[in-house]
Amino acid sequence: MKANILTIEGKKKSSIDLPKCFTEKIREDLIEKTIETKKQKQPYAPSLVAGKQHSASGKLVHKRHVWKSQYGRGMSRIPRKTMSRKGSQFTWVGAISPNTRGGRRAHPPKAISMINTKKINKKELIFALRSAISATVNPKFVFKKYFTIKDEKIDVPFIVESKLTTLKSKQLMISLKAILGTLFTVAQKKKSIRAGKGKLRGRKYKKTAGVLIVIGNKEELKSKSFDIVNVNLLGVNDLAKGGVGRLTIYTEVAVKELGEKLK
Repeated sequence: MKANILTIEGKKKSSIDLPKCFTEKIREDLIEKTIETKKQKQPYAPSLVAGKQHSASGKLVHKRHVWKSQYGRGMSRIPRKTMSRKGSQFTWVGAISPNTRGGRRAHPPKAISMINTKKINKKELIFALRSAISATVNPKFVFKKYFTIKDEKIDVPFIVESKLTTLKSKQLMISLKAILGTLFTVAQKKKSIRAGKGKLRGRKYKKTAGVLIVIGNKEELKSKSFDIVNVNLLGVNDLAKGGVGRLTIYTEVAVKELGEKLK
């Protein structure tokens, strides 16, 4: 499969034979499996002794003729701590139990349930990466991911000369506008306020992924407006999180290095 190499002005410079990893069979099941395996969540849980640090001497008994019996008093059988005592009369306060002041939580979050223990075979992982790369050069999957560009004409993959990595932020924006054309609207990262109650639950903002720029191992490019990934650090999460077929720009060097890496 051949592809055009574009200049930073968006004009055709030359053509290149794409490596085998760009024409791999697209296995969405393996990509999904890899993303599930790579998911991470910060475990959190209360202290193991939270709500239990009281001198509450067990549940009260309601038997007759027993020391500290609460027979006939109509008191609930929950652990209680003694506040004061006069002979065999006690002033009690409930403790430890979830329905008491300062008591433990009934069903607290458990850290062990938040640790991802899923695994994936090395060959499956490599196959998933190849599939994710292949999906970025397939118009069918790009259209499926970006439903707002269905009426646009797209010529993927976008492979640009390595001069792109020498540009400053302002020049980079101008260059990407020329390369992507009407697709530049979905290429930018956008941040918006979420509708609904999610705003109150720690997820006030929604973000779009924007375009991904893949650069060579020794190339350097910095920008806050776009995601930039080195060939050696490129993973399935970068290429396919939220669905396969992410809008991706490769530098000329990155394509050659991917061909060598994923033979």
